[in-house]
Amino acid sequence: MFDSPLSASAYEVLGVAPDAADDDLRRAYRLRLRETHPDTGGDAALFIRVQRAWELVGTPEGRAAYDRGRAEPHWAASAAAARTGTRPRAQMHGRPGGWRRRRYLDLLAAHLGHAVTAAEAYDPAVVRQAPWEARRMLADALAEEATALAVQELGMGFTAWHAVAAGAGEDAEVLDHVVLSPSGLYALTSEDFGESVRFRQGEVIGRTVGGSTPVADLLRRMRFVARAARVRFGGAILILPDDHLDVPATTLGSVRGVPVAVVRRSALRTVLRSGIPGARPIGGNELYDVRTRMQHTARLV
Repeated sequence: MFDSPLSASAYEVLGVAPDAADDDLRRAYRLRLRETHPDTGGDAALFIRVQRAWELVGTPEGRAAYDRGRAEPHWAASAAAARTGTRPRAQMHGRPGGWRRRRYLDLLAAHLGHAVTAAEAYDPAVVRQAPWEARRMLADALAEEATALAVQELGMGFTAWHAVAAGAGEDAEVLDHVVLSPSGLYALTSEDFGESVRFRQGEVIGRTVGGSTPVADLLRRMRFVARAARVRFGGAILILPDDHLDVPATTLGSVRGVPVAVVRRSALRTVLRSGIPGARPIGGNELYDVRTRMQHTARLV
């Protein structure tokens, strides 16, 4: 929470300036609690965000730590390369979030009117002032990298392909992740809309979702990869930040025989190990065949 390029800061949630005096901060917190309390007609999700904001900045020690982290978020380094150790991991192919980072830099340079260095591009002040589309691109890159880390920790029985081209030519769309597991073959998309979302008729809705159709987009890209590789997916998964969903996992139903689920990132490994209800499991020779087909046909961007 509050660590996404799209997220409001703890100070913004409380309605004060970052340099507000401690007494002003405390008064603002109490006011926001009254305004957002569900018993008085407030928004329950926002009420929780107000409480979380106060947990972060409500004490001098916590506020100092928050301000340090806010000034130096770890947006520049790819999280996908952050883990070390000798524990067996999933087989990983491709660079998660890479094409979105490139697109973010292009959008930011166009906005600023000049080429940008990494130091400038990931400066918190610059990111916060960037256009929404650019910040969404960076937020989704970070989301993809975080998903890749979660998948990597599943172990050697799993194989993942990241940033798989779903189409031909330069205008091809991208399927964020394909994961082959003993519970099935899954198409995954990592998203960050900056706040909580809801569902209607098998699609994601919310203030910041706008007119986009993330579930339909995921399924369209999945079908293209399935045709190109001649494989059959067992399920499709949309991954969101933990605080954007009320429950760890929600099943949206089946589309053309493929079950679709939306899960918190912290629940992803459990879902991939156990499988989505109704998903088609694979094993034995088919598991080897699917891995071979994906390896030979997946075009990574």
